[in-house]
Amino acid sequence: MILDRQTRVNTNELRARLSVIADELAQRDGASPIETSQVDAVTEFIDQMQVYEGAMYEISTKLEILDSEFQVHFSHDPIHHMERRLKSIDSIIEKMRRKHLPLTVRSVRDNLFDVAGIRVICNYRDDVYSVANYLSAQSDIQVLRVKDYILNPKQNGYRSLHVIYAVPVFLSSGAHYTPVEVQFRTIAMDYWASLEHALRYKTDLPDAKLSEHSQTLLDCARSLQNVETQMQTIHRDINGAPQGLQAPVTDGSPRHLS
Repeated sequence: MILDRQTRVNTNELRARLSVIADELAQRDGASPIETSQVDAVTEFIDQMQVYEGAMYEISTKLEILDSEFQVHFSHDPIHHMERRLKSIDSIIEKMRRKHLPLTVRSVRDNLFDVAGIRVICNYRDDVYSVANYLSAQSDIQVLRVKDYILNPKQNGYRSLHVIYAVPVFLSSGAHYTPVEVQFRTIAMDYWASLEHALRYKTDLPDAKLSEHSQTLLDCARSLQNVETQMQTIHRDINGAPQGLQAPVTDGSPRHLS
């Protein structure tokens, strides 16, 4: 199952709508017409978001195929479900400002690698590493960055495997290698992370209660890790699927990103 969280925008429709709005404002209020360069910047951004969306679909299709292959070979589906999302315009702007970067399409391409994101929820920790490594081994995929928060959890107990891949998106102008951030985690890691995220943004709780719940979640993270290890051992004994032991490694010679 794949959950999507984005909407498409047609650039020609957007350009036409912007032109109509500009003419109406000029006639009604005497406002200055929107500069052609401003319209071009907006449509360039939408075009780039289409490329990110294409890269996201390329990666998710590869993951679906891998999941099907596991089912055929091992009678086991390593992927429970996937979630896809494109970062919102507000989130992009906020992150660019936080990094003190210019708000241009080129700057977004050069500095943000998580505009397109996929969360892959796996059944077991072995599945996390196996799927990540099989995907990384494909010839048209490049591994740009790896952060293994399963081997090295964050201080608050967060565990997940973050990999930024670059995948070619083939458009009329040629192949555009585009980054996609993929977060691999187990079901237990995911529901823990969801609760921790909700607590972090629950601003109306007293500080003492927040601190108490944060400590409890840290204890839960450790308990879940122990439970997952025991269940993983049982799963290995009754299932012949590959054992995942380590995260992918980054590629040495990066290709040019679009």
